[in-house]
Amino acid sequence: MLALLFVTNIAEAQEPLVGSGLPLPRFVSLRSQEVNMRTGPGVRYPVVWVYKLRKLPLEVVAEFRTWRKVRDFEGTVGWMHQGMLTNKRTMAVTGQTRTLRRQADSRSSAVARIEPSTVGEIMKCPKDSGWCKLSFGRYEGWLRLVEFWGVHPGEIFN
Repeated sequence: MLALLFVTNIAEAQEPLVGSGLPLPRFVSLRSQEVNMRTGPGVRYPVVWVYKLRKLPLEVVAEFRTWRKVRDFEGTVGWMHQGMLTNKRTMAVTGQTRTLRRQADSRSSAVARIEPSTVGEIMKCPKDSGWCKLSFGRYEGWLRLVEFWGVHPGEIFN
């Protein structure tokens, strides 16, 4: 029995890193209200962090079977099962309190003030504008790309 277990583990270790075939890195978000981050790709690895915010944006940086190596907006890296993630695009405000604008212009009127780490949904990011239209519940407006995390530089989101 022990020898069989050992052989199974060797076979698993020799498998190539395979996953979804989707491009890396890419952004996803948490599907559930509570999700474990582990030190490796499997339930036998210890939990290092428990996320308690549904829709939190994460960046997938690697894949192994049904496991995704992810990074959060603060730089924490670990593994999560693909079933805990969704392709719904969200973002997190970074730095200081930001002003959500009515138009994609820093002189445009304010819609709301958004606190750091607040999570919102991405509506669109037009090509070469440097701004994205975002939604925070009942508030919709524009933030500059440098004011939040969740979109790669040059990425177009319609």
